Amino acid sequence: MPLRMLRRYKMAKRYGKIIDTLIKYEFGYLVDQMQLRPFKSIKSKFKGYCKLKGTPLTGPERARKVLEELGPTYIKLGQVLSVRQDLIPIKYANEFAKLQDAAPHFDFKDISFLIHQELGAPTDEMFSEFEHEPIAAASIGQVHRAKLSDGTDVVVKVQRPGIRKVIEADLDIMYSIAGFAEEHIHDAKLYRPIDVVDEFSRSIHAEMDYTQEARNVDRFLTNFKDDKHIYIPKVYRDFSSERVLTLEYIEGTRSNDFERIKELGFDKNEIATYGAKAFMKQIFECGFFHADMHPGNVIIMDNGKIALIDFGMVGHLSDNVRNALIDGLIATSRGDIDVLVEILRDLDAISEDVNIPALKTDLEYMLDTYYGRSLKQLDASTMMVETISVLRKHQVKVPASIALLSKGIMTISGFGAIMVPDFNATILAEPYARKLMTKRMRPKSILSGAFKDVWNFARMIHKVPTQVTHILNSAEKGNIHLKFEHGGLDRIVSELDAASNRLSFSLIISSLIVGSSLIIQTGMEPLVWGVPLLGVLGFFIAGFFGMGLVIYILKTGRI
Repeated sequence: MPLRMLRRYKMAKRYGKIIDTLIKYEFGYLVDQMQLRPFKSIKSKFKGYCKLKGTPLTGPERARKVLEELGPTYIKLGQVLSVRQDLIPIKYANEFAKLQDAAPHFDFKDISFLIHQELGAPTDEMFSEFEHEPIAAASIGQVHRAKLSDGTDVVVKVQRPGIRKVIEADLDIMYSIAGFAEEHIHDAKLYRPIDVVDEFSRSIHAEMDYTQEARNVDRFLTNFKDDKHIYIPKVYRDFSSERVLTLEYIEGTRSNDFERIKELGFDKNEIATYGAKAFMKQIFECGFFHADMHPGNVIIMDNGKIALIDFGMVGHLSDNVRNALIDGLIATSRGDIDVLVEILRDLDAISEDVNIPALKTDLEYMLDTYYGRSLKQLDASTMMVETISVLRKHQVKVPASIALLSKGIMTISGFGAIMVPDFNATILAEPYARKLMTKRMRPKSILSGAFKDVWNFARMIHKVPTQVTHILNSAEKGNIHLKFEHGGLDRIVSELDAASNRLSFSLIISSLIVGSSLIIQTGMEPLVWGVPLLGVLGFFIAGFFGMGLVIYILKTGRI
């Protein structure tokens, strides 16, 4: 079988699996709206679907089950969506946060082959010891303990064989389904499925490139090299590649092992404070932050330092975004809704479809609930959830970096609350925000910003004559085209297309009935019970097709 045909066969089989799973978990109405039911698997067409047993599941639970059943790529998609509470309902985001990135172990011979392929030497030459059993296994890779030739303890992260092909194939299908959703489901555009797949594609490609994670670790090492309380593991570049990552092994206690922390005599309040301060430094000073600082990624070393691990999920905040955050904090403290909306415009978060007066009303109502409260009375994670809920209601497109930041804030707030029940990370943010505001207000910074604005304006003025000339030349050559886009007609066209297909099908059935009747009148041989066989077959086929059309109409409720 040619490779192209084999690939199409595998994609068709995968489509069938996806559609079967959606129908199994009672999302058949989505399949029908996208007109994908004809692509269900052959097996399901004959055997049907098993009904869900046990306690009825909620919509978010059923959606999580779909992602779990479809495998690693879709589990990763759910994890990305759990951060984007601005794109999907919060109850779905919270449910998707339960998705566990676990997978069965793969054989040590595959690890040996990949290490030899990536590093240029067999495993026993690269490492003096290498434990065959992994200490962790996920969908993209698994982690093993090892020792370098000089006795240094390390962990080696090895990518799962063939995972890239699986993910690329799944991404192709995701883009196809996202396109179907935007075309056939009226409300789907509100959730921007193609944008979601774009963001997921960038995220998972970055996660598959271990050299990117190594660069992340090196950047954290630089940012925290003088910090007395935070420790970042070293990267061993000579033992790392795009699919193999070797890091310093961190000996210590998980930050949620409270009994062990108490035995060691460490202060939980100090651990929570140093962890939150480290996060605030990442946001306000570095513009580069660890987006997944949950207890499993925070290790308390025997010397009392806090070690951060797993740098696959990080966020970037440009100067413009950080300045927008500060402006937003100032506007929030003053209750200035107009400035908040302008900041959202500057971030290109507000489309033409957003109802600005309604957005301002909801923002004002939300801020009124916090008016006059001190920082001790504010909960950053609650404020973030409420703000994102308002923005999602009005279809405001939150930048990916801000969405990741909100997830990081909620994670670090949860981490602090685990350590100390009344812990409030908001108070720790104040000095960092104030420092950044002070820096912005320095004459040097103001002059630098003003000079940059003047320079950009001067460049724009300088380019105007050239751009006008290009436009006039294009007009003279007849190369200017006006593009008109209709709105809301796609659904009508789709319905008309479906109706015309049903009408054509009905005409074919009618023709079969009329033709069969005429054949029966002729007495044409061969005969069955004295009736022409060809006429009987025609009536049978017409009846079969007619019954199928009736069932379809009854199921869809559309004539």
